[in-house]
Amino acid sequence: MYGQNQTRIAEVLLLGFQNTHHLKVLLFVIFLLIYMVTITGNFLIVVLVSVNSRLHTPMYFFLSLLSSSEVISTTNIVPKMLSVIMKDGGSMSFSACLTQFYIFSASTNSECFLLTVMSFDRYLAICNPLRYVSIMDFKLQFNLALWPWLTGLLVTLLITILVYNLQFCGPNVIDHFFCDLSPILQLSCSDTTTVKAQAFIFSVPVIVLPFIFIVATYVFISFAILRIASHNMRQKAFSTCSSHLAVVCMYYGTLMSVYLFPSTGHSPSVSKVLSLLYVIVTPLFNPIIYSLRNRDILVALRTSICKTTYDINEGIQ
Repeated sequence: MYGQNQTRIAEVLLLGFQNTHHLKVLLFVIFLLIYMVTITGNFLIVVLVSVNSRLHTPMYFFLSLLSSSEVISTTNIVPKMLSVIMKDGGSMSFSACLTQFYIFSASTNSECFLLTVMSFDRYLAICNPLRYVSIMDFKLQFNLALWPWLTGLLVTLLITILVYNLQFCGPNVIDHFFCDLSPILQLSCSDTTTVKAQAFIFSVPVIVLPFIFIVATYVFISFAILRIASHNMRQKAFSTCSSHLAVVCMYYGTLMSVYLFPSTGHSPSVSKVLSLLYVIVTPLFNPIIYSLRNRDILVALRTSICKTTYDINEGIQ
């Protein structure tokens, strides 16, 4: 242990986006605007679900948890990334780097399970509508909300402990805009085979199995929707599921391309672009997709705006 402490690097240097010095102001403005819209959109969903009684249903409760996770994940990475862009690089302590990886990975794992929970909720609502209320009671909602977070935190903790026990004696340069697992392992002067194997093994229950479960539920949901006689009811059922399905496809598509396929096949530039998709783009589109394609959210938003405007006018008078 003493030897490990002697050889452990004190800080890491993030290179960010190299060869884009002439575009750094433009990139900074674009990513800052995306970050502001992402935080505002996801926070707005959380607030609307909390204050509007029409949205006090399991589907919107799980959606608010997903939005909360997006806020945590994005805030964990983007502010530091913006600093790295403007300074053409940046440094952070090694412990801060591991903390950033832990928060990012834990929230990512939790989101995988939350998306699975949301598909299960839609499956019950459409395939078992008469038993939905009795099955999806408060106790089940609480467990379905708690276990994704606990599982995500625990799985990530095990990987982080394995990484921490490695020796890091240099170099300390990470060719990325945040501390992800693969760039961190490249800094280690220890054998990282076990850590990589454990991370891949954990990816099966965290990424692959939930994805298979989601696909299976939507197969059953599709058959159930096709059996609905009313065209309007069939369209409404499809609308409530299509938003979630769009987010799942976008989220899992980028996630699998980065973590399940050999990382050696990706250049650093490609890895950064793929990472941008699920770090920045997906959290941005989540509230947009759910808001534009969900009548209840739009109605709740208009109601809140009208009520706020009325209260302001009453206060002025």
